[in-house]
Amino acid sequence: MVIRVREIPPESITKPREELEVSWKPRTMIGKLVREGKIQTIHDLFYYTNRIPEPEVVDWLVGNNLYGYILNIIVTSRMTDSGRKFSFRSVVVIGNRDGLIGVGKGGSPELRFSIQEAITDAKKNLIPIMRGCGSWECRCDMPHSVPFRVYGESGSVRVFLIPAPRGTGLVAGEAAKRVLELAGIQDVWTKTYGRTRTAINFVYATYDALRKLYRML
Repeated sequence: MVIRVREIPPESITKPREELEVSWKPRTMIGKLVREGKIQTIHDLFYYTNRIPEPEVVDWLVGNNLYGYILNIIVTSRMTDSGRKFSFRSVVVIGNRDGLIGVGKGGSPELRFSIQEAITDAKKNLIPIMRGCGSWECRCDMPHSVPFRVYGESGSVRVFLIPAPRGTGLVAGEAAKRVLELAGIQDVWTKTYGRTRTAINFVYATYDALRKLYRML
């Protein structure tokens, strides 16, 4: 059984600052620097590290400016001596629609915990990306597309992101379109190879392409 795209309310993604001030005790050096105010923005954070060590760091620096989608939920079952047991595997994407994007997955015997685990994983995978206008048909110098052709892969799936002029929109499959939308990309052409019906690989291939833009920053 597969359940398709659902939107996640912003208040379900991050914790309020008031709650963090009471409950959050940083376990890493990066977390302590954030809590002490020595790192004040999410972009400053990436001068220190290329991976977020604690999900509370995102809650503290970004606040309620994150949006998200549940892109895929797979329900599996197995027979045991005590009867049939179900488990859930979720894939979630979060972003601020302005250059930040993260993808995560989680699994649990309960759906709610599966989604929450995926959100936590997506926070740890949050990255900034480079946007621009790489289309020779446009050349407007606005950050509405990707600055150059780039590709990503996961499993058998390969996704190419191709710069498009303003007004083109997101020419992509449903899962890739949600990832690109939350990353703040408005116009792009895509070309895909492989078994794109496997939603997890399709999402992670798109994220891998965007991550290569992050490496160029």
